[in-house]
Amino acid sequence: MKPKTYKWGIIGPGKIAGKFSEDLAKVPGAELYAVASRDKGRAEEFAEKYKFSQSYGSYEELAQDKEVDIIYIATPHVFHCENTLLCLRNKKAVLCEKPFAMNSEEVSKMIEAAKEHNVFLMEGMWTVFLPHYQYLLEKIKSREFGKLLNLKADFGFAAPYLPEKRLYNKSLGGGSLLDVGIYPVFAALSLMGVPEKVKAKAEICNTGIDESCIINFQYDTGAVASLDCAINNTTPTTASLTFEKATVTVKNRFHEPTSILIEQDGKEKEIHFEVNSRGYNYEAAHVQQMLDEGRTESTVMSFQKSRELMGLLDLIRTRIGLIY
Repeated sequence: MKPKTYKWGIIGPGKIAGKFSEDLAKVPGAELYAVASRDKGRAEEFAEKYKFSQSYGSYEELAQDKEVDIIYIATPHVFHCENTLLCLRNKKAVLCEKPFAMNSEEVSKMIEAAKEHNVFLMEGMWTVFLPHYQYLLEKIKSREFGKLLNLKADFGFAAPYLPEKRLYNKSLGGGSLLDVGIYPVFAALSLMGVPEKVKAKAEICNTGIDESCIINFQYDTGAVASLDCAINNTTPTTASLTFEKATVTVKNRFHEPTSILIEQDGKEKEIHFEVNSRGYNYEAAHVQQMLDEGRTESTVMSFQKSRELMGLLDLIRTRIGLIY
């Protein structure tokens, strides 16, 4: 039987939307249908570049287009909630880029709206769908290497100091924690669970956002997660896991398609995963699978997982005194 074709729409034609669109074109059953921007010219330019059929000068037009099945939201964090609610009210399935929203209150609004309108909604935490990460989760579940004792994960890059741009702009939800720190935090959450204790400290710059943040999670099992993020310094961006019987290193840019190095019994083994894309196609294919199955919530990136993730981000911000 021929698979159903899903017509995708995109709100917010920026850099991340461009990367997503390139990968979406590789997903069986996905049609690059429409893109919307508040700047019609920008939408038209994006549609031409990535071969979308339609372009709109308002988000409302896209949300109201009866042909659209799924909408990917790629606007700045501060607009995720309102954009998602618009789409859900118009009965459109939504894949919203991470972070899901600005705080737990907004996340709850989004989830309740999805339930009220009986429409699919998922946070675009794309890393969890990648082959190397699924492999890692399976190894932890099987206890092949024993208990996980320690996790060290970082994500840092040196961004130019441009106060009016998103990264350094507090009004646009800027800062290292929500932009890149979410990846190490999610790694700890997905691999180790919700911690019992959370410590954090940050460098707050003169625009009021965190340029860097150091985070420590402690678990009642004795396990520890040491996490850090930065937008003013380039770091290795790796994840190192110490188990009872092995050490596992997720190589450079651990949140993207990469390889895994396993050190066990004095031997090293590196595992490579064949990925012929940036990796966004895996989450897009998952969304289509969920819709094929008639689901309104992901079996992988569940509402509960998004609530837990935002709860941790809220708590960390409390610890470092960051208020948007």
